[in-house]
Amino acid sequence: MLLLFPLVVGLLGAPASPPGVRGDELSDARARAAQLKKDVAAQKAQVAKLSSLQDDLAAGIRQTASELKGINADLTAVRAKVTVMETKIDAVKADYAGLVSQLKDLDAQLEVLQTRETAKKAELAERKAMLSERLRSAYDTDRTSMLETFLSGGTFTDLLAEMSYFIDVGEQDKALASQIAQDQETLALLHQTTLDTRSRTDDLRLETAAQKRALDKSLASLNEAKAALKKLEKRTAAALAQQKRAYRTLARNKAAARAALVKANAAQKKLQSQIAELIRKQSQSGNIPSAYNGTLSWPMVGDVTQNYGCTGFSWEPPLGGCAHFHKGIDIVAPYGTAVKSSGSGTVVYIGWNYADGSDPAWIVVIAHSQGLQTWYAHLQPRYPGGIHTGSHVDRGQVIGFEGNTGHSTGAHLHWAVMFNGQFVNPRLFL
Repeated sequence: MLLLFPLVVGLLGAPASPPGVRGDELSDARARAAQLKKDVAAQKAQVAKLSSLQDDLAAGIRQTASELKGINADLTAVRAKVTVMETKIDAVKADYAGLVSQLKDLDAQLEVLQTRETAKKAELAERKAMLSERLRSAYDTDRTSMLETFLSGGTFTDLLAEMSYFIDVGEQDKALASQIAQDQETLALLHQTTLDTRSRTDDLRLETAAQKRALDKSLASLNEAKAALKKLEKRTAAALAQQKRAYRTLARNKAAARAALVKANAAQKKLQSQIAELIRKQSQSGNIPSAYNGTLSWPMVGDVTQNYGCTGFSWEPPLGGCAHFHKGIDIVAPYGTAVKSSGSGTVVYIGWNYADGSDPAWIVVIAHSQGLQTWYAHLQPRYPGGIHTGSHVDRGQVIGFEGNTGHSTGAHLHWAVMFNGQFVNPRLFL
């Protein structure tokens, strides 16, 4: 019992991590567990960022697709949005690739951890078996007492040597027991880290799959939007090409064309002055309010072939710094499509636009307030629904039909908005 006492103390009282006894393995296991926690936090942050990017991308694509399907899409604005969506798609792809790379790293780490855990289990089993064998040997030896050894004729020197042998064996067993205790802690850490890594790998694999599905859906939606944009661009280009061919036929004599533009511009100002006088008289009669409360709506659904602003088409007159300026929006639809009032108001002019010279266009001008008018040009020459100058019309009421009258290069509606005496961009009032 005296000889076994140091061994028992060693087994029960050994510290968990004695210095100098392969502490590198335990430290490494602790470091791996701590690093896994940091990696998990970083991965969750990256997944959250990627999810936010995906949501923003999907919302942008939905808006772009909605604009393409909506009334009279602005091709320039839609093209710009598609470009932005393509850039965002690239960003999402890059982040997704990073997520896939992290998943591969986790798979590799899991494989290493499983290998180390298996090896540590085998090493621990071997050391436990060794300690058990040493304990059995010590027990068997202890059955021959030191007194019996002494009485059997051994010298005191022999007894001391025998005791020294047993003491040495106890110290070795104590060190082995301490190592086993440390190995058990290391194994427990390795096992828990393996479980955590396996769990995080499974979670990340599911998250990665979900992100892939969202990315594929966004790519498909964007491709649909791009196809719709291409189709609309093709249709618009065809309408513009038809207008250009018609204009070239009308303007073979460039000098005559320039003179016609100057004359038409002057006549247009004269017509504006006449209409302003008509509005003044109607206002005095109380038929036109001083201000318009509300917004305007599109007068017709179709393809926008020309927006408001500077244009490269030589049949448009100059304005400001633009050699050719378009003062309204051209909308192309099937010939005869109903044209509706953009808002409630009073018809102040309906008839031929003699500002066009010998080939006038049929126009309708509606005053929504003393300072706000809408103009509808190139209509068919008829009075729909019995409306006439001075008639009150409601928003959405048919006021004419798309035609090809006047200096028109194809059936279309020229829709313009005049605000306080100046033609302005109609989109600002929609």
